[in-house]
Amino acid sequence: MRIFLTGATGFIGSHIIPELLDRGHQVLGLARSDAGAQQLEAAGIQVHRGSLEEPETLARGAAATDAVIHCAFDHNFAAFVENTRKDARNIAAMGEALVGTTKPILITSGVGSGTPLEGGPATEDILNPSHGNPRIATELAGAALAAQRIDVRMVRLPQVHDTTRAGLITPLVAEARRAGAIAYLGEGTTRWAAAHIRDVAKLYVLALERGQPGARYHASAEEGVDARAIAEAIGKGTGLPVRSITSAEADHHFGWMAPFAALDMTASSRWTQERLGWQPQGPDLLSDLAAMRYSDAAAA
Repeated sequence: MRIFLTGATGFIGSHIIPELLDRGHQVLGLARSDAGAQQLEAAGIQVHRGSLEEPETLARGAAATDAVIHCAFDHNFAAFVENTRKDARNIAAMGEALVGTTKPILITSGVGSGTPLEGGPATEDILNPSHGNPRIATELAGAALAAQRIDVRMVRLPQVHDTTRAGLITPLVAEARRAGAIAYLGEGTTRWAAAHIRDVAKLYVLALERGQPGARYHASAEEGVDARAIAEAIGKGTGLPVRSITSAEADHHFGWMAPFAALDMTASSRWTQERLGWQPQGPDLLSDLAAMRYSDAAAA
């Protein structure tokens, strides 16, 4: 197939490209700058120039290919809520180009959207519109496409890591440096699901080739890693002191990340593994945090 890949120059998209090429697919990658276009050409794929600020440019990419993998997202967290709305607009625009076709679109979301109302690990069969993460807008945009009988498949991400980046943990390190210490709330029992980037990239390809319309897939190799263990690993790697803080101190210490620091974001992937034959094999989160190049993570 010929695949339109948004976010092709990003952390996840750049790892999906070789997986797709190895499987014999052709890739049309979204580039938003000359540097991005050069990066994609070097990776051996075709370039589609466009912008997240211009949904029609994404629609043209979707119309020109056999399937879409949508990984692009504006990670300016100072405008996070607006960026989730922008993501919804881009999804709607690509969906318009797919109406009346059987072309699949894989949309990227977060595992928190599958958290049960009564708590516990997120599961693929649940869509929780009341979850505190504004990224729920992405899921609702995908549901709107499904209502138009478009082949929508959702890939929900945990903390995706290697030794240079680790999802929300990377900006957590930056906030810790600002505050002078790495912290966890209370006893540090809040847990975040995680998966290595190579395993996540393989899951996208499996969801494309073996997935079903309307399905949600969880890219969580680890159901949950304790916040205290994460903080201690970062502290050891950076040399920053590690301490427990109260909820009253969270805003001052975590800054814009305070709402995320309080969220339990665990997720099961048992159903995903059974349906797609996905078998995560990469290093676990704490191993990557122990080996992380923190100077590179700070610059990422």
